[in-house]
Amino acid sequence: MRSALHRTVVTLAVIVLAGIALERAGQDAAHAQQAGREVETIQLRPNFFVIAGAGANISVQTGPDGAVLVDAGTEARADAVAAAVRAIADQPIRYIIDTSADADHVGGNGKLARAGRSIFAMGPEPLGGEFAKAMTNGFAASILAAEGVLLRMSAPTGRPSPFPNDAWPTETFAESRRDLYFNHEGIQAFRQAAAHSDADSIVFFRGSDVIAAGEIVDATRFPRIDPREGGSIQGEIAALNHVIEMSVRPRPLVFQPGGTYIVPAHGHVFDQIDVVEYRDMLVIIRDIVQDAIDRGLTIAQVVAAAPAKAYAPQYGSTSGPWTTDDFVKAVYTSLAAKRTRGQ
Repeated sequence: MRSALHRTVVTLAVIVLAGIALERAGQDAAHAQQAGREVETIQLRPNFFVIAGAGANISVQTGPDGAVLVDAGTEARADAVAAAVRAIADQPIRYIIDTSADADHVGGNGKLARAGRSIFAMGPEPLGGEFAKAMTNGFAASILAAEGVLLRMSAPTGRPSPFPNDAWPTETFAESRRDLYFNHEGIQAFRQAAAHSDADSIVFFRGSDVIAAGEIVDATRFPRIDPREGGSIQGEIAALNHVIEMSVRPRPLVFQPGGTYIVPAHGHVFDQIDVVEYRDMLVIIRDIVQDAIDRGLTIAQVVAAAPAKAYAPQYGSTSGPWTTDDFVKAVYTSLAAKRTRGQ
C-alpha cells in the first residue's frame, strides 16, 4: 500500500511540475512583452524557440538547413531579434513565414530577411543568376505568406504602400495549404479564411509538434477581428477548431510532460486545453450576440448588455487599441453581415 501511495504522490508531483514548466515558459513570453524589456528567447523543444518582446511572438525552428521564423516582429526590434537568432542558430535565416499583415508581425521582415540568406545561395555559389538575385532581394531570406498578406502590404501602382517593398513576401500562396520540408521536418502553412482578417495563416511544425497560431490566438485579449479586412467570428471559431484538430494532449500517460504547444500572437504559450477553452468562450459570446440579433437588438443595445462580461476580467480592456466593446462590435458586425447575405 505504501508503495502504491508513493507512486501516486510521485505521479501527482510530475503532473504539477509539467504544468508549472509549461506555464513558466508561457509567462516568460508574456512578461518579456509586458515589461518592455529586450527580446527574450524561450526554448520549447531542442530545436524550437520563441522570441518574445519584439511585437508579436516569433517562432524559430533551427537545424542544419538554417533557421525558419514564423513572423518577424516590429521593425524597431528587428536588430535585437537577428542577434537572438544568431545566438541559437549556427546557420542563417532561410525563411520567414508571415501569419498576417499586421505591423507587429511583418515590420521586421526586411531587416531579418537581409540578415539571412536565400536557399538559392546555400552553397559556395548562388544559383539562378541575376533573376534569382532580383527575386530574392539580393539573395536575402525568403518571405512566405498567404497572397492576401502581399495585397495588404503593397499598393496599386502610383499609390504609396504601407510597407517598403523589401518587407513584402517574395513567395505567396493562394491555395489552402503550402508545404515545406526543412531541417528534416514537415512544415505546413494553412490559410485561414475570414478569421482575424482574410489574410491569416497558421503554421504547423509536424516533427516539433508546435503550432504557430498568429492572431488566431491571443493569450492577452479577446481576438482582434476586423470585418473591414474580411475577418469574422465564424471564421475565427473555424480556425480555432482547426488548431484543436491538429493538436494533441499527452494521453494516456497524462503524467508525462508533452503534447502540442500552440504559440499565440501575444502572451503565454497554450496547450490544446487552453485553445479549447478559448474557443468555447467565443462560441458562447457568439451565441449570445446571435440571439440578440435575432431579437432585433441594435449594436448599441448589444454592447450595453455586455455579452462578454464573464470573460472581461481575463481578456477584456476598457482602454487601448482593442477594447471589450470593440470586440463585441466586431462580433455583432460580422454576424449581422452574414444574416444580411442570407447565409
